[in-house]
Amino acid sequence: MHRRNGWRTAAAAFVSALVVNGCSNVDYHWGWYEVLPTTPRGSVNLRFLLDGLWMTVGLAAVSIVISVSAGLLVALPGLSRNRLLRIFNRVYVETFRSVPTLVMVLWVYYGLPVVLGLSLAPFAAGVLALSICDSAFEAEIFRGGIQSIERGQIEAADALGLPYLLKLRLIILPQAIRRILPPLGNQFVYMLKMSSLVSVIGLQELTRKANELTVTVYRPLEIYTVLILEYLVLILIVSWAVRWMENRLGANVQLSNR
Repeated sequence: MHRRNGWRTAAAAFVSALVVNGCSNVDYHWGWYEVLPTTPRGSVNLRFLLDGLWMTVGLAAVSIVISVSAGLLVALPGLSRNRLLRIFNRVYVETFRSVPTLVMVLWVYYGLPVVLGLSLAPFAAGVLALSICDSAFEAEIFRGGIQSIERGQIEAADALGLPYLLKLRLIILPQAIRRILPPLGNQFVYMLKMSSLVSVIGLQELTRKANELTVTVYRPLEIYTVLILEYLVLILIVSWAVRWMENRLGANVQLSNR
């Protein structure tokens, strides 16, 4: 306990010294009144920044649901004995895992109207781009989780004559999800961070709001510090929720084994 408190004190002192010394070297004068809730201007600016919170959460949540579903559908061909299906899996995964997310966001928003005549709103374009890129990673997560299931259980299901989809739903996926929950949680955190890239096409999420306020009040350091804190709190909440789910699933497994 003393060691942990010592590390926290040292970290706080380091950050304080870095901020104070760094700002003194460039003669920087802090303007926290622009983002403090105790001042009229700060209260208005904070509300403006927080208006983008629900857009960020909504974008990440919709994208992760779609990418997880698409990732599972892409992972299953990779486990097939059919060579063409396995080739489809590898081509999909390697292609979209290699494309930078920012490039995909820009291409979907500006490229689809030219190629397919399909114009999407910034939210829809962001969801599509993030889902496509993330589904390649989700496919690999699902493939690894399904392959980790003991062969004996699959053979027992085959002996009972269960159809493939029923075997997948009742036996394979419930066990695989318990094992891949941590990486799935990491991907949701990753999605929350990658949602900031959609600001380049005008979506009014957290990063876009911070950029617009910076242009208005000319206090980038203070505003982006608040932005960092917003993402930090948001991701800590998500991480806590994922760990809680892991503990609940682990407790349920122990009770079922007794």
